[in-house]
Amino acid sequence: MTASAIPRESIDLQIADVLHGVSYPLNKDALVDAAREAGASNEVLAMLDGLPEQDYADIDAVTKLIGSNFGPGLGI
Repeated sequence: MTASAIPRESIDLQIADVLHGVSYPLNKDALVDAAREAGASNEVLAMLDGLPEQDYADIDAVTKLIGSNFGPGLGI
């Protein structure tokens, strides 16, 4: 997946690409930085930046919070 393709994807797919492309554990700032480097949309960056300041052990830890903060969750 190229960085230029990410902004043309749906929000769920953008987030999935970012979450699957990082190494865990990581903190919120590292996650936002990875999304920015991948070329994620401003909406995705805002969603990730809205997560609590903490370390995330795995993809499930992130998706649970995204789902609770922004709707029913992601089908990742």
